[in-house]
Amino acid sequence: MALKSTIFKAHLAIADIDHGYYADHALTLARHPSETDERMMVRLAALALQAHQLNDLCNGDGQLAFGAGLSDPEDPDVSLTDFTGRKRLWIEVGQPEDKPLSKACSKADAVIVYCFHHAAEVWWKGIESKLSRLDRLQVWRIPSEAAQELARLAERSMQLQATVQEGALTISSNLGSVHLEAVRWK
Repeated sequence: MALKSTIFKAHLAIADIDHGYYADHALTLARHPSETDERMMVRLAALALQAHQLNDLCNGDGQLAFGAGLSDPEDPDVSLTDFTGRKRLWIEVGQPEDKPLSKACSKADAVIVYCFHHAAEVWWKGIESKLSRLDRLQVWRIPSEAAQELARLAERSMQLQATVQEGALTISSNLGSVHLEAVRWK
């Protein structure tokens, strides 16, 4: 018998001062049995960092949502789809292979990878030359320590506040807060 995903609910209040985006999001995250709390929370952080695109790219008329993630490798971890069904933003977390990223770049206007694992530097050195031709791709590095701290905020029902200021993200809950600054690699 296959294990089922664990459902997490998050109320995320975003104050993106850099982009003038202020909104509350009621989110449902399905955590695949093989997904860690760390990876799930990085997906949530990626959504918070890119939520302003809902206004910037879609004038508020789009859907920012979590994909099937590990359950379906053809589906993004987070996506922004406009009212016509066009994928405006495709977000992956972790250390994806070059072929799926190339495919994603053909399906979406922009693709963003947020890598966070302690071996991310090794992954990047091995894949950087293969990704250099993908104009629609951005690669960001979230410090491993910050990703691990995010995992400590994971609860089945979460009340979170996310503040983006000067490129840095702070996520807070009743369990504490995590401050992270993603570094752009590509």
